[in-house]
Amino acid sequence: MIFFFAGENIEKNFILSVELQGQNEDSIVEPLSTDTFNHTRTLRCRHEGCEELIIFHLGTIEYTSYIVNIRLFGLKEFNVQEITFNWRSFNPSFTQVEIWFRFVFLVMTFIVTCMFAHSLRKFTMRDWSIEQKWMSVLLPLILLYNDPIFALTFLVNSVVPLMLDSVFQASFLCTLLLFWLCVYHGIRQSKRKWSTFYLPKIILVGLLWASAISLACWQQYQEKHDPTYDYRVDSGNYLAMKIFFFFFGGVYLLYLLFLVIRAFTELRTLPYMNLRLRFMTMLMLFVVAISFSIVLLRFGIRVLQDNYISQLSTYYKNSAEFLTFYGLLNFYLYTMAYVYSPSANAHKDSYFKENPNFAMLNDSEDEIIYGSDSDDNVHTSLTGSHRYHDDTDDETFK
Repeated sequence: MIFFFAGENIEKNFILSVELQGQNEDSIVEPLSTDTFNHTRTLRCRHEGCEELIIFHLGTIEYTSYIVNIRLFGLKEFNVQEITFNWRSFNPSFTQVEIWFRFVFLVMTFIVTCMFAHSLRKFTMRDWSIEQKWMSVLLPLILLYNDPIFALTFLVNSVVPLMLDSVFQASFLCTLLLFWLCVYHGIRQSKRKWSTFYLPKIILVGLLWASAISLACWQQYQEKHDPTYDYRVDSGNYLAMKIFFFFFGGVYLLYLLFLVIRAFTELRTLPYMNLRLRFMTMLMLFVVAISFSIVLLRFGIRVLQDNYISQLSTYYKNSAEFLTFYGLLNFYLYTMAYVYSPSANAHKDSYFKENPNFAMLNDSEDEIIYGSDSDDNVHTSLTGSHRYHDDTDDETFK
């Protein structure tokens, strides 16, 4: 709904009363609710026009036609010249494209996940690098990100599939944020205790995950039971959520920047480590740059306004935007799965690594710098039994 005034600058609160009725194929009119939906809305107008107001939103179309009775209270003293009503809906062709591409990405991700797991079958988890361990977590999560039950959104008149879709997307994206923190920190640290290494990162990312989940699920639940619900009705709560999200998001960015700079500073002289860091950083920056560019093109400066959170949802304006987001994240995981998969002769190389005569030839740089667990155990046992050997034995162990 768009208002037009005669060149006035106003900001006025008024009451919007909406009564919704549905008419089926038999011309029988049924009310969507026994109560009339009343909400206080704010109308903001400038010389060039007024801000658009969303009257109601229907997640599913259950009737062939709808009868809407709208009443405005508190605008009698203003010179309203014209009110324009716009009806917007999703294109059925776009819905089919979204379902098919989600299914294609789901099948491709399942194949990539099986191939990656098959490549690691000959190695124990102790031999996996930190990137391979995280890939074994991210690949199953991106299966959920592609939402195997997405078609239920159109087949079942329930808010549960929408909520699950929001949970799946938020879980994968937050796990990806956690992956970046752990990899940049863990690549230069061999001992990773749960309380000191993982717990602070999980708490930081978990706060972002909780805010995204609560916001998306609450809005979808409210829209299901109240079609006239809009985030502007709870502007105070959304402002608090905005401050909360930006604060911890800023903390995350500063922490990640600190870990990236420190990792490059400490490991830039090591060719193997430097190559790992450059690959991860270039791929991460590419994904972040493309995603940030799409968000700016879609929302502009409104990203920094109060309505930015509610519009960053699972809905997309066109097929190109949907394919860019989904294709970018899926192919990002596919690329990392290919790069971090063991080579064909990796299992043979591990045999020589177990042989003491070839151990130093096959040690990785992180083991040379930080040492392995087996080396620490041998060193501890030798130190503990040092007094039981003579000098000749000590020289032999050295």
